[in-house]
Amino acid sequence: MTEPLKLGLAGPGTVGGGLLKLIATRGRELAARSGRPIEIVAVSARDRRKARDIDLSPYKFFDDPVALARDPSIDVFVELIGGEGGAAKESVEAALRAGKHVVTANKALLAHHGAELAALAEQQGVALNF
Repeated sequence: MTEPLKLGLAGPGTVGGGLLKLIATRGRELAARSGRPIEIVAVSARDRRKARDIDLSPYKFFDDPVALARDPSIDVFVELIGGEGGAAKESVEAALRAGKHVVTANKALLAHHGAELAALAEQQGVALNF
């Protein structure tokens, strides 16, 4: 069997929690469609103890999304932090520089820095998807 595509998720809020649930419940279908299993291996959030709809204990936890973005155990960095700068921008840049593909739902980040991030992704030979 093909090695799983390993995701690191920054921002397990409403959208991130939904993604975690989707992969947990429809993982086989997603694997069939993509040609390989998809697995979330690590998450990052500001507060590890915050009450959430999803249990984060099965995942490696990072307090710092930039450290998650650089983690060698992930193939793809999923940014769902939000905001046009700060931790969202820093972590996406770190992931791209580390040769990681990036997926984001962050419209503000892309509106303000999309061209710059796309150029960095192209320079590093990785994808910036949204």
